[in-house]
Amino acid sequence: MDIPWHDIRSVAVLTGAGISAESGVPTFRGEDGLWRTYRAEDLATPDAFCRDPHLVWEWYDWRRGLIAGCRPNAAHRTLAHMERRFDDWTLITQNVDGLHQLAGSRSVVELHGSIWRMRCTQECQTPWEDRTVPLSMAGGALPRCPNCGSLARPDVVWFGESLPGEALTAALAAAQRCQVMLVVGTSAVVQPAASLPLVALRRGAYVVEINPQPTPLSDTAHEVIREPAASALPRWWQTWQRRVTVG
Repeated sequence: MDIPWHDIRSVAVLTGAGISAESGVPTFRGEDGLWRTYRAEDLATPDAFCRDPHLVWEWYDWRRGLIAGCRPNAAHRTLAHMERRFDDWTLITQNVDGLHQLAGSRSVVELHGSIWRMRCTQECQTPWEDRTVPLSMAGGALPRCPNCGSLARPDVVWFGESLPGEALTAALAAAQRCQVMLVVGTSAVVQPAASLPLVALRRGAYVVEINPQPTPLSDTAHEVIREPAASALPRWWQTWQRRVTVG
């Protein structure tokens, strides 16, 4: 596919757990995600929160403590730098760790929410950020809404819940209009995020996958780089810039 690199104005990026794993963020799934005797699938559900909100908040408090010590890697920083280059840039992430924003990215669509935000279980106000680590739970006290006093929950998408409509709409629109889409560190199996590169492909976008492991997207992407993002993405961006200079 012949790409007029110097004319590219619209870029979308989809990132997954792989990009944050290079910063030391655990995936919290499978064997690595075991906490006490619980799996993520046992705790990240509305039913689990209804049964035992203290247990679920303990788990999220533990997770927040782990993530708080992690820092953006070269892939996060490269994406933040790239954002300043394009007129139309959308970074869509499945991660909840906030490392993209910490690296300097501004146009971020969080499909699965943020572990650093809370929201009222009665939905009386918009979600708010609280980066306290650990959260104050002395005497069994749980986070509560500062507006109505109702129990607060993490502002993340749990198993069995739908993605935020506004975020999904923005992600789909970006996939439909982008000229280039980068798919970085995602397994390309979790829907509906996995369908976004396919939407971009159908609309004629040039799709680049950066992932050490093969995924369902690998056979259809225009360019596949089988390396970790922290090393591959900065090098790929340098190549882009050389193409523009030569063009």
